[in-house]
Amino acid sequence: MPARAGLIGVVGAGAWGTALANAAALAGNDVVLWMRSSEQAERLAATRENERFLPGIRLHDHIEPTIDLSDLAKADFVLLVTPAQTTRDMAAALAAVLPPKTPLVLCAKGIERQTGSFLCDVVETVRPASPAAILSGPSFAHDVARGLPTAVTLACGDPALAEDIATALSGPTLRVYHRTDVRGVEIGGAAKNVLAIACGAVVGRGLGESAKAALIARGFAELLRFARAYGGEAETLMGLSGLGDLVLTCSSAQSRNFAFGLRLGQGLSPEEAAGGKLVEGATTASALVALARAEHVDMPIAQAVEQVLSGAFSIDQAVDALMNRPIKSEH
Repeated sequence: MPARAGLIGVVGAGAWGTALANAAALAGNDVVLWMRSSEQAERLAATRENERFLPGIRLHDHIEPTIDLSDLAKADFVLLVTPAQTTRDMAAALAAVLPPKTPLVLCAKGIERQTGSFLCDVVETVRPASPAAILSGPSFAHDVARGLPTAVTLACGDPALAEDIATALSGPTLRVYHRTDVRGVEIGGAAKNVLAIACGAVVGRGLGESAKAALIARGFAELLRFARAYGGEAETLMGLSGLGDLVLTCSSAQSRNFAFGLRLGQGLSPEEAAGGKLVEGATTASALVALARAEHVDMPIAQAVEQVLSGAFSIDQAVDALMNRPIKSEH
């Protein structure tokens, strides 16, 4: 195990936050894991198991649960692993306790619905003088927590800082590549969740593997068009945080977005399909479509998802609309 002995803060003790905390500790770091509930923090410290989100997986000995954000003040950097729509509030809370130089690494995938802002832009508004980065890629929390081989991408505008954070997080089972294309990594993570809902709906409706493959391919074309319009690099989208994450999320019921779409395709309403759980793609769809329209980016699959979620279209109507689009050259 690498002998790093750095201190990493993790905000959010859901499945992904706990898994990243375990991976960071396995890479040789001490970790402070912040969670809201004092009762849950005490239980996690005592049992060393996040029974609600990762049952059966032991919490690494070098992880200290806490409910006090000020315990993160000495961290080399902090992973923000809370839902996308809470990013602004959590960044503001952290700004009150973290030194300005402390990098904040965003681990949620989405777009702020209220403003249509990308999450790194939200953080930079709240902490304008502080470094921001984003972590994304094809990864399921249970795989990372169990120590199964996983590779992701860390993007930061400062290339030296991107390399430092990627190196600190990389361990025997988690490989972190680094890039400076923050926007491309953000877009890959946000858009693929919306497209995964469409893939799940195709499977739930029984439309066949050919239709699913076509949807993934055409969805990726949409993702590329959108990224180019907003300054993302095509090379980024061809990598882990774009194509890699899209394929994983669109192919497995372990993905909450895919599973949500699957239930929509089986006839459930959006509320029933969500089952009381947060579905990031559902909260991102309207913002993604609005941003696409603002730059005249053609995203018919994302638009179809938004129309189904808003009640404007049924699944069958959305499929008919996609299949009856004008025939044109593939690009």
